[in-house]
Amino acid sequence: MLDPDHEIRSEAFAYVSRVTKGGEGVITWRELSTFSYHGRRVPLVSQQGIFKPAAMQFPISIRTTYRAPGEPRPYEDAEDEDGYLLYRYRGTDPNHYDNRWLREVGDRGIPLLYFLGVAPGNYQANTALIVEDRPTDLTFLVELLPVVSALNVSMGALNLDAQARRHYLTIAKKRAGQEVFRRSVLAAYRHQCSLCRLRHPELLDAAHIIPDSEGGPLTIPNGLSMCKIHHAAYDSNIVGVRPDHVVEVRGDILEEVDGPMLRHGLQELHGERLLIPRRPMHRPDSLALERRYERFRAVS
Repeated sequence: MLDPDHEIRSEAFAYVSRVTKGGEGVITWRELSTFSYHGRRVPLVSQQGIFKPAAMQFPISIRTTYRAPGEPRPYEDAEDEDGYLLYRYRGTDPNHYDNRWLREVGDRGIPLLYFLGVAPGNYQANTALIVEDRPTDLTFLVELLPVVSALNVSMGALNLDAQARRHYLTIAKKRAGQEVFRRSVLAAYRHQCSLCRLRHPELLDAAHIIPDSEGGPLTIPNGLSMCKIHHAAYDSNIVGVRPDHVVEVRGDILEEVDGPMLRHGLQELHGERLLIPRRPMHRPDSLALERRYERFRAVS
């Protein structure tokens, strides 16, 4: 029979894995604060970076706080050349109780949840294994891995080589960034398609004006909230958006004769105005729209 600490940890990992879809999405502070075990609230984070819930014997999570670009962090967590996380001690005393807890977690091979702040109130989730204590550097060497619900794996079975570790971190950060981008863009557009005003979030995407493969930033001004059909039409240059926010439909599509979906879903968009966010700072970047519109015109 599992001890209560292990059961809570197992349930917590399963919960985080489920909410983040296996680590592909992000998890919010509220979702982390409202986890419960058998009806008892067991928060998975606190204002401290190293967190042990009152219901548990050992810590459940470590966390790196989000800071905007250029804003200093209270603790400078970093990565080494092999893709390990260098997680800073709390304070400078190796015998501080938080640091002792992490040392014991590492000795026992207990996995932790690691939450990296990627936007205000939004976190990328990983499994964290304490690999080495480095008291002279006031850091712990931490291996980051995908969030998994099964905890009956040894540290040796989980270890990645340096190349695989760096690849995982790159992919995980990109996925988390895309999820934050989607949430932010949809919120700015009041959770509706900017072309047809559809209001079902499960059918909405954040379309990039300039694709990230071409250096387009994951910022709201580089995004448009679109339903999946209009997102596909935009990416295929079937529809375009002028810098003055007027929607155009490609000429051959306007002349095509088909059923009501074509007529109402695409052709009637021609000449309509784009829905834009209320806050000026969130409105589409006019230079990005112009660049993208020129591409649409080239194939029209």
